Amino acid sequence: MSAILFPHSPNSQPLSPNHLVNLPPTAASKQASNAIKAVAGYEIIKGLGALAVAIAVLLWHERLPHIVARIIHTMHHVFGNFFVQPLDNLGHYADRVSQNWLMAFWFIIGYTLLRFVEAYGLYKDRTWAYWYSVLGYGIFIPVELYAIISGRFELVTLLTFLLNVVVVVVVYLNMKKKGLLGQGSKA
Repeated sequence: MSAILFPHSPNSQPLSPNHLVNLPPTAASKQASNAIKAVAGYEIIKGLGALAVAIAVLLWHERLPHIVARIIHTMHHVFGNFFVQPLDNLGHYADRVSQNWLMAFWFIIGYTLLRFVEAYGLYKDRTWAYWYSVLGYGIFIPVELYAIISGRFELVTLLTFLLNVVVVVVVYLNMKKKGLLGQGSKA
């Protein structure tokens, strides 16, 4: 590779590409990558979905089991036995939420805020958001893998597992690229 000369420097000594690794970060390297922005967008979608659920719990908590039962019936009719376990779980949770709707509402609002805060941090390229994402998604990978291996196979569980792995890998690679994993982690 060719050497780089800086004509206005007093020494005007050529630099090899290896010297460029130690240069201070540029404005471009301080911005979130497109992959990280995609993860932030995913977090916003999750937050908006959770917000919609929180509003539904607030407005229709008394009729929630009936509404969810109709949704489950329609889903069974459309998809057959494809999503049996997740839909049955949804019915069970609807019953419990309607009994403790206020606590469920605030729990969902807290979850929503966490999603939006994480999305903001990732979009703004904050170090804490990288760590939060890796730990927040990574902690569920063994649980989901165990569910896939030991339980009845469910496509929803497999897709959730794969999506979490993709998010962890994307965030980890960006952390490595930015040198957030320690001195030995720079590529």
